[in-house]
Amino acid sequence: MNPFIRNDQYNFIKKQTQILVNGHMTVNDRAVLTALKSLTLEKVFELFELLNEEQKQLLSSIVEVKEKEQAEVFVAQIKPFIVPFKQVSEQAIKKLFPKVKKLKIPSIQEMDFKRLSYIGWNDKGSNKKFLVMEYKEKLVGISGGFASSHKKGLCALCHRFEEVGMFTSFVKGATQDAFTKRGNYICQDSQKCNDNLVSLTKLDEFIELLDG
Repeated sequence: MNPFIRNDQYNFIKKQTQILVNGHMTVNDRAVLTALKSLTLEKVFELFELLNEEQKQLLSSIVEVKEKEQAEVFVAQIKPFIVPFKQVSEQAIKKLFPKVKKLKIPSIQEMDFKRLSYIGWNDKGSNKKFLVMEYKEKLVGISGGFASSHKKGLCALCHRFEEVGMFTSFVKGATQDAFTKRGNYICQDSQKCNDNLVSLTKLDEFIELLDG
């Protein structure tokens, strides 16, 4: 069976296993637990436009999760079927930021592409943050100023409360020389943000906001 689960979908499914475990710990009513299982499976299936029988069988075993250990086993079973983020070379990343002459890129070899919905890193020397995202089947590079807030806040990408900073970028306006400054609070730690993402909706909205 080929990989068919995106990183954000994997995170969503993982979150559902935690809900099931919590449900079994706090609820004794069998009917309520049965309803919880059905709702969980429905939510998981709705993540995908099309599933074959083998894929359905793999995901359906989530309803057997009752304890933390069972959740860990199930999550480990589906992990090999994560679709990795599009493989990209350092040279390809540099081409996404043509105006940055000395772009410092983190080691590609150290990245776990299966656990990425986007690539993001901070350049403390220039107080900038660089993001490589996939939008409409193409890689997009977005850079902007990044000022840490030194406190927790709601991230515009993963929608979780984490250590955030203000990411700002200039977007072309209606006329040729007009630029509009736009920005939002996003996670300071991009890997943690990737681990939190359970949908690509906010990610796409962010790209549309800052990529003009």
